[in-house]
Amino acid sequence: MKVLFVCLGNAFRSPVAEALLKKFKPEIKVDSAGVNPSIPISEAARKFLTRENAEQYLKPTPESLNEKNLDDYDLIIVMEPRHKDAVLGRCPRCEHKTVVWNIDDPYFLPHGYTEKIFKQIKGKVAELAGSL
Repeated sequence: MKVLFVCLGNAFRSPVAEALLKKFKPEIKVDSAGVNPSIPISEAARKFLTRENAEQYLKPTPESLNEKNLDDYDLIIVMEPRHKDAVLGRCPRCEHKTVVWNIDDPYFLPHGYTEKIFKQIKGKVAELAGSL
C-alpha cells in the first residue's frame, strides 16, 4: 500500500499527515507533495509532531507534486478540491483513488487556528490508519 498526501505548499498539512501515518502504520509507504511548494516546512508542524513523538517522520524539505509518479500510489489524499484538480490534471485516471479531506490551509487563517488544523489532520489520519 502506497499513500500520497497533497496540499498547496507541502509545508504543513500534507507533511504532517505523512508523518502521522508513518508513525501509526510504519508498514505502509507514505509520501507527501505540494502543488506549489515555495516555503520551508512549518515550525508549527515540527512543534506539534514533536509533541506527538512523530518528529522523526517529518521530511526535511517540501517536495513538488511534479516530482511524483501518481500511478505509483494506491491512495491519493488531497486537502482541498483544487488540489484534486491539480492531481487529475496530471493523472486523469487517478480519479478513483483520489479523496478530498477539505482541510483548510492554516497559513490563510487567523493566528491560533494552526492547532485546530493539526487536530483535524490527526483525527483524519487516525481514522485512515484504522481502516488500512
